[in-house]
Amino acid sequence: MTLPTRTSSAGKKARFGWKELLISLFLVIVTWAGIDLLGSCGASKPIETTEEAGIEVFFTTPRYPDKAAYHRGGLDEKLVAAIDGAQQSVDVAAFEIDLANVTEALIRAHKRGVKVRVVTDSDYAEELGPERLLAAQIHVVFDDSQPFMHNKFVVIDGKQVWTGSWNLTDNDTYRNNNNVVVVNSKLLAANYTTEFEEMYVDGKFGIFSPDNTPYPAITVAGVQVENIFEAEGNARSPIVRLIEGAQSSIDVLAFVFTDDQIARAIVARHRAGVKVRMVIETRNLDADGSDVAAFQQAGVDILLDGNPYMMHHKVIVIDNAVVVTGSYNFSSSAAEQNDENVLILHSAEIAGEYTAEFERIYTQAKAAQ
Repeated sequence: MTLPTRTSSAGKKARFGWKELLISLFLVIVTWAGIDLLGSCGASKPIETTEEAGIEVFFTTPRYPDKAAYHRGGLDEKLVAAIDGAQQSVDVAAFEIDLANVTEALIRAHKRGVKVRVVTDSDYAEELGPERLLAAQIHVVFDDSQPFMHNKFVVIDGKQVWTGSWNLTDNDTYRNNNNVVVVNSKLLAANYTTEFEEMYVDGKFGIFSPDNTPYPAITVAGVQVENIFEAEGNARSPIVRLIEGAQSSIDVLAFVFTDDQIARAIVARHRAGVKVRMVIETRNLDADGSDVAAFQQAGVDILLDGNPYMMHHKVIVIDNAVVVTGSYNFSSSAAEQNDENVLILHSAEIAGEYTAEFERIYTQAKAAQ
């Protein structure tokens, strides 16, 4: 029996003819093209899947008349549980902090070795939260600029984001109408961490903050999520575009409304036959530059809210399929000056939750007229 012999390098070279060369070149070109295609797709619309909870939505449930006994079981306790579970880091960008239990949770996290970082607006530097955090040797960065650091977000362990209209205060938790979106996503967390470090590390606020969001459009647990930061990101344009594309309904919950461009887009869809309903915080009826009178003159169904305290939402629900939410008031200062963040959630299920909240507030507002 003749044993096979090891092929020499000379033999391999002899068998590599022009056909093999063409095939190899073809495979190299296909590989390069594939890498380029994957890279471009990932940069423009990265996709993320998660086995965790994905996206959860919570609303405050104010009760009237208010009693101290009602001040339990709210969003503050949910956030405390999340902070107590943090293993590595907690970043907080909060316009205002006066919740004692959230503050104590941050101090506990700091003491067990979790990296705790906080940014807040200097207007509230003497609140309970900043004072106790500083006393516990937790570094707090204050925005001293004229525009507000108006964000309300928390990033936990670089993988979970809490954001919405909710300030970390007792009033906003138990007296005012607010919403929170909790998103389990490393990509979204990277966006918020990037924004946080611009403020905490670089001291850049408002218009001085660079427009460098790593993942402006992602998919989390099947939900398309758009993420925009102001004053650098021009949130107004996509909001107007969504409104202009509305086919059946636009529901708005607005703490204040002074953005003429968004207002004109809403009025135009109302005149085109789209069902528009709005509830606005009563105390901001006559705010400087308020668009309420323009809505009323156009015949838009707009009500003053029925909450004896504050209706603090900043929400638009379009065609029961898309939700705009975040810290972003529909105002010129939010669009052009403040530090803000916006989430646009493309999900009929999530839109249904916000529509239910709208119906509750709309019914309450109607009863109060």
